[in-house]
Amino acid sequence: MPTPGNQVWRILVVDDEPAVGDAIKMMLKFDGHEVQTASGSKEALSLLEQDKFDLIITDYSMPGMKGDELAAVIKQRLPHQPIIMISAYAEMLKSYGNPLTGVDFMLSKPFFMADLREAVTRVLPGS
Repeated sequence: MPTPGNQVWRILVVDDEPAVGDAIKMMLKFDGHEVQTASGSKEALSLLEQDKFDLIITDYSMPGMKGDELAAVIKQRLPHQPIIMISAYAEMLKSYGNPLTGVDFMLSKPFFMADLREAVTRVLPGS
């Protein structure tokens, strides 16, 4: 059931740890959003060729292509695609001084449902 005043969004969650992806999916579905998960960058890019999403939430640390690399590839194809990246290393990544290309918002792990809602609200108008 959507929370009052929230719009229902189609969201893709990318995380190589199924338990983490499922937990994020559960939080988002609690607010009424349509959520699909991908176990990595390759699967996420394949899904993006087949479908459209209002928001992509990706983990940073994944085998193969890291979350910021995935975000950069997605932004090359879909420049206006909102992307949130989650990471246990968020503060360290922010302190490097290099903007993470393609990332609209960085969310630190661990986070609460309220933190996830705030991140979604920041990157999606009308949420």
